[in-house]
Amino acid sequence: MSDAITAEQPAAPAPFADAPGAVTFKKLRKRLARLAREAVETYAMLPEGAEANPPRWLVCLSGGKDSYTLLAVLMDLQRQGHLPVELVACNLDQGQPGFPKHVLPDYLAALGVEHRIVTEDTYSIVTDKVPAGRTYCSLCSRLRRGILYRVAREENCQAIVLGHHADDAVETFFLNMIHGGKLAAMPPKLLNDEGDLLVLRPLILSAEADIGKFARYMDFPIIPCTLCGSQEGLQRGAIKAMLAGWEERRPGQRAILANAMRNVNASHMADAALFDFKALFPSS
Repeated sequence: MSDAITAEQPAAPAPFADAPGAVTFKKLRKRLARLAREAVETYAMLPEGAEANPPRWLVCLSGGKDSYTLLAVLMDLQRQGHLPVELVACNLDQGQPGFPKHVLPDYLAALGVEHRIVTEDTYSIVTDKVPAGRTYCSLCSRLRRGILYRVAREENCQAIVLGHHADDAVETFFLNMIHGGKLAAMPPKLLNDEGDLLVLRPLILSAEADIGKFARYMDFPIIPCTLCGSQEGLQRGAIKAMLAGWEERRPGQRAILANAMRNVNASHMADAALFDFKALFPSS
């Protein structure tokens, strides 16, 4: 195991210094910032008194479009004065063959962002422990999350911040319903089991299509995943294909499904732990 950490840099240059000036990009940038701000406010991601005592957030970067967009949007809100936090970017190098180790450190150094690169070979563990034909995602996610919790504590961070978006939440909802027999998705804000760290998802209201367009405009140095992203026939892939088919037949379907998770009517479900059916009788 090895870590590399930078000292805190002077005020960072805007991540949008070389961004295009197209009106469509500016509208997209504003939309992503507005939705992230809405998520932060709606789900109370900031503690009371954050302006006077800003919390530290560990922003997790994989090198994919979602996490690059997450960091850029958070920095945008920070510079607008809407996000009184200290950002620490973190990349976990999992020892994947051919992983370009220089890309994220170079990118983050150019931005002047405080960051930490952590190297742990979880790749060998996952490929050794998971039988052939089975998916890596579950074990990989558990190992990665445990390491990020440790790093967040070492960095005195209140939260780890992830780049999951609305489409991720919808896909997870269907995965849990179809394969797990439960109605659950990705919470925008979660307290870990130990009760000392939050897991936050500020992009949870944003569409994957918007994030993809934003990443292309910004020309982020994308690093493809050679672990879970290299496997064929994943259950999530089947769900994604199903949702894509619905979207093609009925444009806007993904947005409707994402909105449905924000409009839950407990009395019209069948979970007695969420609604007091015992008290539901006509008045005399």
